Amino acid sequence: MRGVSSVEDTVRVVIAEDSVLLREGLTRLLTDRGHEVVAGVGDADALIKVIGELNDAGELPDVVVADVRMPPTHTDEGVRASIRLRRAYPDLGVLVLSQYVEEQYATELLAGSSRGIGYLLKDRVAEVREFVDAVVRVAEGGTALDPEVVAQLLGRSRKQDVLDRLTPREREVLGLMAEGRTNSAVARQLVVSDGAVEKHVSNIFLKLGLSPSDGDHRRVLAVLTYLNS
Repeated sequence: MRGVSSVEDTVRVVIAEDSVLLREGLTRLLTDRGHEVVAGVGDADALIKVIGELNDAGELPDVVVADVRMPPTHTDEGVRASIRLRRAYPDLGVLVLSQYVEEQYATELLAGSSRGIGYLLKDRVAEVREFVDAVVRVAEGGTALDPEVVAQLLGRSRKQDVLDRLTPREREVLGLMAEGRTNSAVARQLVVSDGAVEKHVSNIFLKLGLSPSDGDHRRVLAVLTYLNS
């Protein structure tokens, strides 16, 4: 079971995906890289049940990877089950996969917790390493948001006053932070120095009212404050 701030090298995963081929494919990707898929299910009810059983046995996994659309209606069962699990098990990481951005549910999922959340678009999960890294990052309590998800959620928020507090460059940095990038990765993307990024991040924390007492989760809190204000 996951600790407060870190996991062992092996991440324990439950996969919820109604396509048997995709479920087996994701299982193979993860197990080939040393992670443990403790269960694979094909619908939201089975997901809720297996997580409950694992929790009762003291074996809550580190992260759930769930499709947004699952039986019986193939609309939003998967993401609604993910939101329910986040409320019931705050230490459980949740990474949802979708064909498109469900803004309402994405916002609700993000608002439910300040750690261990991911939302990726299936057609953008082209790089195996990036996908596995996202699973591990969410298991460790971080975020993994698809750039398109960030763009749509930030675009919807642009009419709100909180954006007036940030410069265009700070908004750009925050968008990259929301994708789960480190300061060094942000610096490489923007072709600036690490020090410049650190200064932007400090300004973002200050403008969003996040004090040093919020600890290592200030990055995630900054993203959530921005997207849900």
